[in-house]
Amino acid sequence: MGDRWTELLHGLAGNEAAPADVLLRLLGHEDEWLRRAVAQRAALPQEVVEAVLVHPDRRVRAAFAQNGGADPDQRARLVDDPSASVHLALAHGPLAYRQRVAPLPDRAYERLLDHPRGMVSGELVRWGAAPAHILAGLADHEDPMFREAACRAWDQLADEVRERLLHDEDPDVRQAAALRVCHEDEERTTWLVGRSGNGWHLGEVLARGRLTRELAERLVARGERIAAIAANPSLPPDLVARLAVDPDPRVRLQVSARPELTESERAAVDHTVDAEDRLPTLGWVWERRTDTAFLRRCARSAHTWLRRSAAVCPGLPVDAVELLARDEDFAVRLLLAEFYPEPPPELLLDLYLNGTHRAVGMLVARPGFPAAGLAARLGDSPDPRARRLALRDPGLEPELLDRLGRDPETRAAAGRDPRLPVARIRELLADPDPEAAAAAAANPALPAADMRQLLDRAQVPEILVNDRTIGC
Repeated sequence: MGDRWTELLHGLAGNEAAPADVLLRLLGHEDEWLRRAVAQRAALPQEVVEAVLVHPDRRVRAAFAQNGGADPDQRARLVDDPSASVHLALAHGPLAYRQRVAPLPDRAYERLLDHPRGMVSGELVRWGAAPAHILAGLADHEDPMFREAACRAWDQLADEVRERLLHDEDPDVRQAAALRVCHEDEERTTWLVGRSGNGWHLGEVLARGRLTRELAERLVARGERIAAIAANPSLPPDLVARLAVDPDPRVRLQVSARPELTESERAAVDHTVDAEDRLPTLGWVWERRTDTAFLRRCARSAHTWLRRSAAVCPGLPVDAVELLARDEDFAVRLLLAEFYPEPPPELLLDLYLNGTHRAVGMLVARPGFPAAGLAARLGDSPDPRARRLALRDPGLEPELLDRLGRDPETRAAAGRDPRLPVARIRELLADPDPEAAAAAAANPALPAADMRQLLDRAQVPEILVNDRTIGC
């Protein structure tokens, strides 16, 4: 079967109206990625779930194990799967980007933790998405790797349990525990610095750990990772002043964003924030993410890093949102659009149409992205991205929909629109452009009978389920 048919079937696999019998036939196709596409659908009929759970290809079952849209109880049934690779996928958890995924039932985590293959339990405690109460229960486990994982649930541990972990016989466990308290413990900060070498967590210790005067002077004199040290809240004022004139612009930038500085003191530090600089949210701003008065001051700050940090905070008052939506810094506006619960619709539209960052393409999925009136505003735009937005308008006229469905640059997007006449959807299925044909196959207005005919023409075999032929 040619590439065109592969594209068509992938479109069909993503059709939200595809009935169970169509999905079951696709599960039997020879194309691995097509089978996995079915298993990764957010919503699956129960009979399709049952077929996925016993599918002969373990990669299909593993794909369902990492389906963040699937029911956790259904995913949890895979703890009884015969393949350790499926258990491994289940332990790792869904591959979800900025998506909240419901946890598995506790019994599933217990089975994974007791798995006879160490790589499965190791995957869960090191990289998996086990909830905090599951990790907290590992604090007295005989395996130090499990006790180390328990430290990630520090807030749920009793004081006596924390003390045991801080004095654990295993140095890696002591290190994981010390990282949780180093911001208030000079002795453990000193120990972590001495033990870390050039490890991955040294930067965190230098930025957060409580420093003795002696250690602070030694670190500054050593001249390594000074930018991290410059952010440390316990750095003595005279050393802060010294680093404020450091020749390294990264160090001066860190100093300029310290929480104790006034606006005038920040301005006195020679620093710049370039439009392309990728800066993490300032921890001391995030800690006060629901303090409206504080966030209002950050939004009005002349310091770009403070405004960027405020832009991701859910507690922003409305006046601060309006101010940041007009900010001169593109990253401030983008972060506000990405993270604020109800970003201004016009901000979303402006960023989508005029922004160059790859993230702007995802803004159409944000709450409040405008729809009404876009056909009149953008239907005749010379920019195809703008014309495609006209398809979001609930008041889109049939004439414009037809024109967009014949425009080479908007045809594929229009092909998914359920308002498109069935006759036109059928025409698009035969379109020489594979993308347009695949879009038509994904159109929920495509009749189920047409979907089955498409499978027949693609020579996708009928299958038997409970002695009944699927595909008739």
